[in-house]
Amino acid sequence: MKGIILAGGSGTRLWPISRTLMPKQFVKLFGNKSLFQLTFERNSKLCDSQFIVSNAEQYFLAIDQLEELQKENNKYLLEPIGRNTAPAIALTCLALDKEEVVLVTPSDHLIKNEIEYQKVIEKAKELAKQDNLVTFGIKPTFAETGFGYIEADSFNVKAFHEKPDLETAKKYLELGNYYWNSGMFCFKAGVFLEELQKYSPEIYDACVEAYKNASFDNDLIRIKHNDMMNIPEDSIDYAVMEKSKKVKVVPSDISWSDLGSFDALYDELSKDDDNNTLNQNHISIDSKNNLVYGNERKIATIDIEDLIIIDTPDALLISKKGSSQKVKKVVAKLKKQKSELTNIHLTGHRPWGTYTVLEDSDGYKIKRIEVKPGKRLSLQKHFHRNEHWIVVSGTATVTVGDETKLIRPNESTYIKMGEIHRLSNEGKIPVVLIEAQVGEYTGEDDIIRLDDDFKRGENK
Repeated sequence: MKGIILAGGSGTRLWPISRTLMPKQFVKLFGNKSLFQLTFERNSKLCDSQFIVSNAEQYFLAIDQLEELQKENNKYLLEPIGRNTAPAIALTCLALDKEEVVLVTPSDHLIKNEIEYQKVIEKAKELAKQDNLVTFGIKPTFAETGFGYIEADSFNVKAFHEKPDLETAKKYLELGNYYWNSGMFCFKAGVFLEELQKYSPEIYDACVEAYKNASFDNDLIRIKHNDMMNIPEDSIDYAVMEKSKKVKVVPSDISWSDLGSFDALYDELSKDDDNNTLNQNHISIDSKNNLVYGNERKIATIDIEDLIIIDTPDALLISKKGSSQKVKKVVAKLKKQKSELTNIHLTGHRPWGTYTVLEDSDGYKIKRIEVKPGKRLSLQKHFHRNEHWIVVSGTATVTVGDETKLIRPNESTYIKMGEIHRLSNEGKIPVVLIEAQVGEYTGEDDIIRLDDDFKRGENK
């Protein structure tokens, strides 16, 4: 059995912890591991190999986090733009043998009962070998209005139901044969493609064309932007599962959560004696039942209850528990203001390393840049800023124009606006430097890439 891990995501429901370029599946929330890492480890026990579907930015996050687990030589499918789950799964299935059974899972779900998880996967695999499309129905623990439901009779699906109102959700809970739709699936690659062709031929045809035109580089498949745009956007539920006559459901009691809100996250985190989430930076005086998240500063609370406090270096969120679904309204306002706060943290991850914005003001920006051993930035130039580089540790190989030289700790160099330049780390330890940008515009999109080891397009 092959695993397909869907690793895309916009990173808005747990803002400001998650951002577009650092969605929740890559944030280390549990035991210094991310949900993506936990998903990979969980599925590695059941699958021969795994296919990770991602966009270009998250591809490098995935590689870094799997290197931490010493899990390399995986396969990747890169989407230049997301078109929902049906195309993502179809494009991956096109790369597999038609008889191969695949397990499709999101990368941002928490599953705590792994023994039961392995049991339901084995049952799903058995049904999939009989040419069924299998989904997993989570046994509900309360009347949830934020999930779709599956009405079942044993392993047979009677109907799919949209997100209900509260009264309907209570009725589903009482009846006992209604399950939360988990977004996990198991089937033969060829059976899924046949059903997609039957019920959503436009998606199938566009995916076949996109896959035919894709570029193949060892274990990496890159879909071209225009081909991806030509694929109709739709979920696997709407495109196939709700229409097919071959659908089965495996009822699953696996301690599952999609962590779709801070309220859901609160339920899963460890608590102190006053039911505040455990946090070494939190000083609590007569405060109870609070979610307090923050790794940078001390957070002191006095006489407060039932609050969500999320502190990050560049944004602070305070909400009543029970209202955290409204975070999406905050994100919508920030997007309207064209704020970068929805997009990236002060520390940004790149395939060559990281950068942290130390100060950003009119006319200048100061960054701390760390380049991994053996990596280098793209050959690039800027139209709106000059740059000063001061090396703090390691030895940087710097190319400016036609000149290449070594810059050692406490040495510096200057890159004039418009000059072609590159920074490389040819040593064995990380290169750390301070970059001071000076110019009328210091946005991240003022980059023209002339050559790039990571095959990123302009501004990627």
